[in-house]
Amino acid sequence: MTVMEMSGQRLRERLDLYERLMRLDKPIGILLLLWPTLWALWLSALGRPDWLVVGIFVLGTVLMRSAGCVINDLADRSFDPHVARTRNRPLAAGRVSAREALLLFATLVVCAVVVVLPLRSWLLGGLCVAALFLAVSYPFTKRFLAVPQAYLGVAFGFGIPMAYAAQLGSVPAEAWWLLLANVFWAIAYDTEYAMVDRADDLKLGIRTSAITFGRAEVAAVMLCYALALALVGMVGRDLGLGRLFYGGLVVAAGIAGYHYTLIRERHPERCFQAFRHNNWLGASVFAGIALDFLFNRGIAA
Repeated sequence: MTVMEMSGQRLRERLDLYERLMRLDKPIGILLLLWPTLWALWLSALGRPDWLVVGIFVLGTVLMRSAGCVINDLADRSFDPHVARTRNRPLAAGRVSAREALLLFATLVVCAVVVVLPLRSWLLGGLCVAALFLAVSYPFTKRFLAVPQAYLGVAFGFGIPMAYAAQLGSVPAEAWWLLLANVFWAIAYDTEYAMVDRADDLKLGIRTSAITFGRAEVAAVMLCYALALALVGMVGRDLGLGRLFYGGLVVAAGIAGYHYTLIRERHPERCFQAFRHNNWLGASVFAGIALDFLFNRGIAA
């Protein structure tokens, strides 16, 4: 093997490690961040979003989710080696240094800033700063918040007010109701995620909703699903959305019911399956919104 081939192989190995550090090989996190952003883009534009704005937000979502994963692993690098599910992550395994991770995080943040520059909105800029603060601070909330999943819901849903700011130049009340809906949804799906690691988290003293809710965690998950869908339904009702929108919510509710069958016995593998399945819940809500605008508003136009 030549020197050039060896260098190329080492570069591919580093890029593969960075990809894993950003979790690009596990896109569920990107999707859970993207769906509420798409809800907001369609609702704020009454079904006719600016496609440049949509493209910017999709790319920004990928960049900020990747940055969030890097800073999360930096914050948890002393815990992850002791958790079965995370001990092989690049930072936990010592295959990527903290300095490399910091440089990667900074690069991703700079790229995200560059992506939103064409929108030229001071309000959006301020919300971007708030979103960055939420992303950086979330990993540390597991040290002191009883339900850090609520904070995650704000961080994962902050694309909602940003979407309204980008398209309307303001953030009306409906955006904050949608954000609250996302908080409840995040508590639901991330409690399912936390149920996977409960035994390890108890040993390490990490706080999660699965520990805080105790044996009521399954009921809490289902209640949070109900509250999230009810709040989305309230926003849709106020905007005059119709049957296709509510059909999407019914499908989402059915998916939540299916999750109950997965988590009620509290088996870690099935809880993780339920967590990953939330992609379809978010997609169902979006499909209802998009189809209702497409057919009902399209016909009216």
